[in-house]
Amino acid sequence: MNPDNAQTLANLLMLLGLFAALALWWQRKHGGARGRIAERARAAAQRQQSEDAAENDENSPLRSGVLRRLSRLGDKIPLFDAKYRLKLQKEMVRSGYRGERAVSVLLAVKFCCGLCCAALTVMFGAHLPMVGEYPAARGIAMLMAFVVGMILPEYVVAFQASRRRKAMAACLPDALDLLVICTNAGNSLGVSIRRVADEMKTICPPLSGEFALAADELKLSGDSTRALNNLAERIDLPSIRALISTLTQSMRYGTPITQALRTLSRTERIAHIVSLEEKAAKLAPKMVVPMMLFILPAIIAVAAGPAVIQLLAFIAGASK
Repeated sequence: MNPDNAQTLANLLMLLGLFAALALWWQRKHGGARGRIAERARAAAQRQQSEDAAENDENSPLRSGVLRRLSRLGDKIPLFDAKYRLKLQKEMVRSGYRGERAVSVLLAVKFCCGLCCAALTVMFGAHLPMVGEYPAARGIAMLMAFVVGMILPEYVVAFQASRRRKAMAACLPDALDLLVICTNAGNSLGVSIRRVADEMKTICPPLSGEFALAADELKLSGDSTRALNNLAERIDLPSIRALISTLTQSMRYGTPITQALRTLSRTERIAHIVSLEEKAAKLAPKMVVPMMLFILPAIIAVAAGPAVIQLLAFIAGASK
């Protein structure tokens, strides 16, 4: 057999082995009567989510169809348990994705990304040094690429959540100032939070959305402690937790909310100014290396260039 054909056959066998292992895992997780009952329950929940999503995404049928297919694939993947799905749901909520299909879509993206990385590793694994000569090494590299490909989307979501938290932390002192003004005007807590959400809509849309959701929970449920704790869980910032703790204690012990909010607003404003001053103080040491690498050579060339040219011309004239 031609070596190229043998190598191609080995690559196909490794891919088939990966799919066979996934199929065996699927059969083990979904076999038996309990697995069939769970499958029917997931199918019913999936149909309900598809109907709800179809009502919400009528204006974008292509995007709705892609998300629906990814959601179905994510619901059928047996590689993730309920505890891991709950963890992903919290991370997706903190990233701003509160849809019912967010976790399923993320799981499907993780699985597809892992398969793509594994397929690319199998296809181009023969050209890797110290790996392409051994089929076992290529198989291990394929499994490692599959795992890395499944981890990458989760890191992207975590990065988006971090950026969202930083944006909300930067605008939180302004929101607290507005909240103090609203409470001083005699508004209730729910009305004040709704007013702050409306005013912050153009300044910080993520913080406005979280405040609007908290105001809706306060209006519908009436349980202010639970609504405020949910707000702290979604945003996941120490300053927000301090705000929720202050509001909860004020409502529990009957202390004035306005004074507590004013003190907290002043504290957050000072902390924000201190963080900006700290970043400004760190800027000078960080600029040393780029200046030495990019700016200093240009300055030396401009300053010493004419002298070097005259010196070279003198040496050339003296040699003649």
